[in-house]
Amino acid sequence: LPERDRAELKRRKLLLEMTLKSYWIRKGSAFSTAVARPETELTPEMIATGSWRQLPFKPYNFSSLGLPLACGHLHPLLKVRSELRQIFLEMG
Repeated sequence: LPERDRAELKRRKLLLEMTLKSYWIRKGSAFSTAVARPETELTPEMIATGSWRQLPFKPYNFSSLGLPLACGHLHPLLKVRSELRQIFLEMG
């Protein structure tokens, strides 16, 4: 359409311009149907045989926090005190 006609149709809201994007997906050079899992641990057998040189290893994450420590318990006398308190509260 000529620019003048297109502007007239837009003004009358009879024309809506849209942008259409499309993508082509093709197999790359590293395409494989099998999922290869990288090694996570280096074992003494790998070192002895030298097989670790050909294996892919998972990169180490230095910023991970790790598991929280399982610490912090009540003192045994505090446990006894709370049990006795509960008994007296149930008695009234």
